Amino acid sequence: MNYEGNIIRPPSEAHSIILQVSVGCSHNKCTFCGAYKGVRFRIKDAASINDDIAFAARYCQNQKRVFLADGDALIIPTGRLVDIFSSIRQNLPWVNRINLYGNTKSILRKTLGELKRLKELGLDRVYMGLESGHDQTLNNISKGVNAEQMIQAAETVRAAGIFLSVTVLLGIAGRAQSSLHARETGRVLTKMKPNQIAVLTLMVLENTPLYNDIRAGSFQLPDQSMLLEELKMLVESIYLERVQFQANHASNYLPISGRLAQDKKRILEIIEDGLEGRLHLKAEHRRAL
Repeated sequence: MNYEGNIIRPPSEAHSIILQVSVGCSHNKCTFCGAYKGVRFRIKDAASINDDIAFAARYCQNQKRVFLADGDALIIPTGRLVDIFSSIRQNLPWVNRINLYGNTKSILRKTLGELKRLKELGLDRVYMGLESGHDQTLNNISKGVNAEQMIQAAETVRAAGIFLSVTVLLGIAGRAQSSLHARETGRVLTKMKPNQIAVLTLMVLENTPLYNDIRAGSFQLPDQSMLLEELKMLVESIYLERVQFQANHASNYLPISGRLAQDKKRILEIIEDGLEGRLHLKAEHRRAL
């Protein structure tokens, strides 16, 4: 495979064929993200993509899913995506799912008809980063969109019949806005109605503007107890009957997974046990992105 730069994928795509169709992130302005700093976004040329598909056809016949990297493959014009999806179907006929990251702007640039066409060609899952449902926090981290646009994007993905996985980030509002961030994020998730919610905990990277804010004293990181309280308020604020809830990412201090609403009481009890010291929290050196 002809990989360039850092290849970022969701944990659930660990066993997928990783096909890099773009380099970097089309937005690349979020203050907390250092994955693509200094990398100019571009779509890879057709010849390179086709070479990688040919490689996968020869060496990846036991892998049933494809993940399209990098940070926002959905920004690629629909015609190009149709060509890529069609090539995957033709050359990798055993592949039954194609998944990718899609930010809010790229989703809203697609018509419902375009997303349905991609669904017909194998698009199964879109991973979308909400981070926060609190508009002030979204503005502070330079997300480039507001909560209402996030909700609209989610509605479009769901209307196309595509599985929607939404990521949120504990600690991203700092200490001052922690409670508002948690409750507003729960409210927005309830309106988005995703199929899956993935909770991560902020890990500060030195090559980010947020790191500089912390050094300057303008951003204060919540401690472990505040982060657990934030998680508790988040769960309490989600009112969905059927959604996968996963807070078991390597960045989290307390790994939790279940389904809402059926496991809501159990999840809140686990968080309370963590707050009261009845459960050991993950050591700082064991956390990872």
